[in-house]
Amino acid sequence: MSTPVRKRNRVRTGALALTAVAALALGTAATAGASGATDAEAAPAPAAAAAKDGPTSVAYVEVNNHSMRNVGKYTLADGDNVFDVAVIFAANINYDTNSKSAYLHFNENVQRVLDNADTEIRPLQEQGIKVVLSVLGNHEGAGFANFPSQETASAFAKEMSDTVAEYGLDGIDFDDEYADYGNNGTGQPNDSSFVHLVTALRANLPDKIISLYNIGPAASRLSYGGVDVSGKFDYAWNPYYGTWQVPGIGLPKSQLSPAAVEIGRTSQSTVGSLAGRTVSEGYGVFLTYNLDGNDRSADVSAFTRELYGSDAVYTP
Repeated sequence: MSTPVRKRNRVRTGALALTAVAALALGTAATAGASGATDAEAAPAPAAAAAKDGPTSVAYVEVNNHSMRNVGKYTLADGDNVFDVAVIFAANINYDTNSKSAYLHFNENVQRVLDNADTEIRPLQEQGIKVVLSVLGNHEGAGFANFPSQETASAFAKEMSDTVAEYGLDGIDFDDEYADYGNNGTGQPNDSSFVHLVTALRANLPDKIISLYNIGPAASRLSYGGVDVSGKFDYAWNPYYGTWQVPGIGLPKSQLSPAAVEIGRTSQSTVGSLAGRTVSEGYGVFLTYNLDGNDRSADVSAFTRELYGSDAVYTP
């Protein structure tokens, strides 16, 4: 049996330094699949999101414990979706010690979500919610920042883009945690790896979402050999829940989330304050983590009132 991805503790201190990342253009999250893909055509094209006035709201879901369907249960008073992007947390970048290569791995819970896309993913897309797969380290030494060559980085990028096409997803999210660089004889982070990886993935997914959780060695290695991949991302956000940290990259405010909250753990007063600051300072994204299956309408309303001028309505 494969090792399940470890549930992370996202409550961190705001004093930790952040690394540079990149950003969003929600309108680029189109429904076309990767070049050469065959299965994406079988999936219905996601509906266009409602023309909601306000920042883009993102929800990470721990699928080891909760259903992706919960993201679609929250609307505003006028019927618009609360959440615009749902992130499946998380697939893994693993390491094969025989072939000495990284590979994309799904634990049984992520595989269940993908295998049941008709009930876990497609209903959200039909509501106009984009569904993105997060990829996370798994303590095996493989990470986004230590591919030894452009060829190995491109091979992993193809695995990710093939997955997006096969399951009809809307993109990939990078989360460079828990790689444990150096395990199993793997290399330490290098300057070229992530640039090659992101360049190849964007070439494979020209019209899909590519997002970056602003953490880890990869997030500080966005430029190499005269190539800066910052502009190849669609989303950039602060990873420290309950804090305000502007990602250190020269991108429009509309593409950044300095606020990050954990639903049910970040106090409602803090959530409201961070949401209000998002609006008052003109930022275009609001990040939330760990939406579960309980009625969290009070926690969700704490930010929707500030972002959209409406309480959230929960429909079981």
